[in-house]
Amino acid sequence: MKYLLHLLILVSVLSCAEGKQPILGETDFQKKMNADFKDASKSPLKVKDLKGFKGLDFFKFDSTYVVSANLTRTPDETPFKMQTNTESMPMYVKYGVVSFELKGKTHELNIYQSMDLMGEKGYNDYLFLPFLDLTNGDTTYGGGRYVECRIPNDDMVLIDFNSAYNPYCAYNEKYSCPIVPRENYLEVKVEAGVKAFDKH
Repeated sequence: MKYLLHLLILVSVLSCAEGKQPILGETDFQKKMNADFKDASKSPLKVKDLKGFKGLDFFKFDSTYVVSANLTRTPDETPFKMQTNTESMPMYVKYGVVSFELKGKTHELNIYQSMDLMGEKGYNDYLFLPFLDLTNGDTTYGGGRYVECRIPNDDMVLIDFNSAYNPYCAYNEKYSCPIVPRENYLEVKVEAGVKAFDKH
C-alpha cells in the first residue's frame, strides 16, 4: 500500500512537471516577453491564441542592431495628440531627434515622451521610439514596432532594436495603439526584435 502511494505521488509530480513548460527565449528580453504573454492576467492575446501559446517569434539576437545614437534635444516642442488605431488620442511631446549609423547609412528618428507617463514613478525618464522599416508587412507587423529608451545624462542614447516589440493591437484589436508617425521610417531592414504574430 505504501509503495502504491509513493508511486501515485511520483506520477502526479512527474505529470505536473511535464505540464509546466519552460519559458522560451534566447535573451532576458525574449524570456520576459514570453512570460508576460503566457500569463493570462497580463497577456494581450485573445483566449483562442493564448490556449496553444508557446512563445513569440523573434529574430536571433544581433549586436549590429544595438546602436549608440546621438540625441539632439528639442525642448521647445508643443505637446500633441498622437494618432492611434482607435478614437483615443494620448498626449505626447517630441523630446528630440536621434541619429545613428546602421547598415552603412546614417538614420534619423524622432523620439517622444508620453505626457501621461511622465508623472508616473519609474517612467519620468522613459522615451518612446516608434518606427517603421522595410520588414513591415513581410516578416514583421505591418503597422511598425516600438522600442523603449531612457533619457541619458549626456547626448548619447543606447537603442537596442533587438528589444523592438509589436503594439498590442497586433494581437488584439481591442487595444488602442499609437500609429507610428510617417517621418519615423527607416529605409533599411531591421531584422531584430519581435516578428509578425501568426494568429490562429
